[in-house]
Amino acid sequence: MDVKQALAELGADKQPDEQTRAALDRDGFATIPDVLSPDQLEQVRARLAELSEQEGPKAGLEVHQEAGTDRLADLVNKGEVFEVFYTEPRVLAAVAYVLDGDVRLSSLNSRASLPGQGQQGLHADWGGPVQPGQYQVCNSIWLLDDFTPRNGATRVVPGSHRSGQHPAQALADPMAPHPDEVQLLGTAGSVVVFNSHLWHGGTRNDTDKPRRAAHSYFTRRNQPQQLDQRKYLRHQTYLRLSPAARCILDVED
Repeated sequence: MDVKQALAELGADKQPDEQTRAALDRDGFATIPDVLSPDQLEQVRARLAELSEQEGPKAGLEVHQEAGTDRLADLVNKGEVFEVFYTEPRVLAAVAYVLDGDVRLSSLNSRASLPGQGQQGLHADWGGPVQPGQYQVCNSIWLLDDFTPRNGATRVVPGSHRSGQHPAQALADPMAPHPDEVQLLGTAGSVVVFNSHLWHGGTRNDTDKPRRAAHSYFTRRNQPQQLDQRKYLRHQTYLRLSPAARCILDVED
């Protein structure tokens, strides 16, 4: 099965609406509301808590550990409840729009910024600058809690994906506030799809509770995955996935 057919079978073969396309082109991000139901949110939160308890200090090691956060990785293999993160049609359609339909999952992780922690420097999820239209990666933030001005919501610099610059070279201090930055605020259950060449970073969580999110990160099919899905995929996971889902992971035979 090719990716065009997989997107069609998952209902993600039509372009996003005009407003979403315009936001992705102009700003580099767009919010899709009410993707996860309250029941799905509770199931995802419960499973993540269970995994964090089980994995302890090894949590997130498959991809990345970060001080001041609770991270988990390789969620493809850790519960059917996470399948929605790489098969949901509205999200996939928006990702496919950014990447010209050339899509595969790179990794599926979660990140919870802990109270008093979580600040990141502005960065892009690609090693260097790209010209507009040559985008290689696209991410999605699944809000598992409300994102508020105080609890560590992601900050972005709208339009920076079109700058042809990389923040590591363009900014004297990536940790400092940027005059054009905005925070991605929204309600739990929403998803923010963003061009991963957009300058972005977590902010400090100034509340007394963790701020939880999941990240399904996509790349073009000729680029390495952040987590090699074929290498890590468990047999029982493969058996339960549809051919279209296997194609999105790029693990089909």
